[in-house]
Amino acid sequence: MNRQTKRMMQRQKTTPADRAEQVRQRRTPAPERRQRTGTREFLKEVRAELRKVQWPSQRELFGYTAVVIVSVVVLTSYVFGLDLLFSKSLLRLLGG
Repeated sequence: MNRQTKRMMQRQKTTPADRAEQVRQRRTPAPERRQRTGTREFLKEVRAELRKVQWPSQRELFGYTAVVIVSVVVLTSYVFGLDLLFSKSLLRLLGG
């Protein structure tokens, strides 16, 4: 119990037991557990959600794939260049 709680209890002239009872009364009961969905029902819902998805056209798919591949190549080259630069400069600095 911290100081702030003790001071509040002194102002209200309550005991720690009264305070514990108040906290217990304020707690809400646990929500009811939902029933699990069966496998068939789950798969039906998945299929229904997948029908709602707006899939990219073949042309869009190739465009997105090209953007990802180019981005990966550029970033990999950048990291490789930094690694090479730091390793060479460190070896030169330490006299290796």
